[in-house]
Amino acid sequence: MASSALEDSKIASVDIVSTSAGENEKFAVASNGNVIDNGLQRGLKNRHLVMISFGGVVGASIWYGVGTAVSYSGPVGALICFFIIGVDVFFVMQALGEMSTLFPVQGAFMELTGRFVDESLAFSLGWNYWYLWVTNIANDFNASSIIMGYWTQAVPSYGWILIWWAFYQATTLLGVVVWGEMEFWLACWKLMCILGGFLCAILLNTGAIGGHYIGFKYWKDPGPIANGINGFGQSFLLAAVYYCGTEMLAITAAESKNPSRDLPKAIKNTFWRILIIFMGLVFFAGILVPSDDPDLLSADSKSGKSPWTIAFAHAGVPQMRHVVNVVLITAQLSSMNSALYVASRTLVSLASSGRAPKFFAKTSKNGTPIYALVFSNALGLISMLNYSVGPGKIFNYLITISGSATYIAWAVIGVVHYRFRKAWVAQGNRVEDLPFKAMLYPYGTIFVIFLNTFLTFIAGYSVFVGGFHPVDFVINYIVVAVFTVLYVGWKVIKRTKVVPLMEVDLVTGRREGLAYHVEMEEEQQGRAPWYVQVKRLIFS
Repeated sequence: MASSALEDSKIASVDIVSTSAGENEKFAVASNGNVIDNGLQRGLKNRHLVMISFGGVVGASIWYGVGTAVSYSGPVGALICFFIIGVDVFFVMQALGEMSTLFPVQGAFMELTGRFVDESLAFSLGWNYWYLWVTNIANDFNASSIIMGYWTQAVPSYGWILIWWAFYQATTLLGVVVWGEMEFWLACWKLMCILGGFLCAILLNTGAIGGHYIGFKYWKDPGPIANGINGFGQSFLLAAVYYCGTEMLAITAAESKNPSRDLPKAIKNTFWRILIIFMGLVFFAGILVPSDDPDLLSADSKSGKSPWTIAFAHAGVPQMRHVVNVVLITAQLSSMNSALYVASRTLVSLASSGRAPKFFAKTSKNGTPIYALVFSNALGLISMLNYSVGPGKIFNYLITISGSATYIAWAVIGVVHYRFRKAWVAQGNRVEDLPFKAMLYPYGTIFVIFLNTFLTFIAGYSVFVGGFHPVDFVINYIVVAVFTVLYVGWKVIKRTKVVPLMEVDLVTGRREGLAYHVEMEEEQQGRAPWYVQVKRLIFS
């Protein structure tokens, strides 16, 4: 795989035929046949898109994060929160599918925000989405230190963070082809581990392991719901953070070989897999351990354990925690790669559009954004604060910031989609001509706008309960404040205005010539020997 990435530096020019959208598209093509578009290589296939999104949202922290959700709101309360946010994400993905399939551009919904709504909103959304993923990177580093701490306390938490920081920095610089393959196989392994986790949970709950039947006794004592509305608020934030990343499929459209064909498939398949996995993990966590178990990770914890680790200990087989740890750390490999991918590509988009320093847009010959990757990864080192503050509190802070930023991003995606559809019809286009049509429009889109706006402002409800908590207030609402300042500041400096519907650009970035290029490439591949065609059928 490394050799493929090195070969990508050999570029040849090619002209793509004119499209129905009126563009005379010209691209450079790497020696491996992948198009180089705006410096980034379109080397991701359908299987990559599906597993990248899956791998990006199901990280190591989900294994103990679902336990945190159960401790916040109880087993049934956590299920309710994850289901509601799941419905929210479904309509977010419908909106993104409609726009990104037609416009597979660099920056995805962040770029389209400036074209369909307002340049200032695109500026604030882009930076909001970037620091959302920087906090996810930091949280993954924090998770890595927690996981490795299970095995030994001889290495301080910041030591583990630095080790993993160096590892991820090396792997992410290998190029998108190598990265896509790594992510695909790691995500496949992660899916197998999750199915194994479901099986172990059934065996533990029924007494096949440990000899003690649990059933649903923890739903009765300490109860199905815990901590009232405050608990629900915290679980909503957790659910948003863990579902966050599903929308990264729109980001990968800029590096997809054939987005008009592959993106709709990935969107339809990925959402249901993620929903089933998340609901399954929350359900099994709620029947394995009680919501008041002191070993579950919370804001006051100096360390935290996965519900599976706790359940194995209760069953008298604590040695199984080593197996759980292996699962956690391998899951971390995939989610961190995805987080660095999205953060760096977001920064590249900001720089390319003049909303960030230009040098962040520079890429290597194989299309790797080196400066954006190094900078985003370096900021993840804020997780080293866990050495003095404690992993539990750092986890809580990062989840709060990331969750609020996610609500804002999803709400804006709803606004952008609503404006896009209005402009599409206003300019005389037919809805039937869209390659992907959002389900239940406009009701689903309106639901996305109002639910996420509501959740953004009630996310910090807990800081007002039992007396005002200034530090928690800042953590809960700093994202809203920064987003507002960025929006107003850019509007004042650039004097931007909301784009009139009849002036919305519905032509640039259609990339309809990509499908033609892929068809020609596949036709040429059809002449290859039979064993090469079999290999491509399996691994494409």
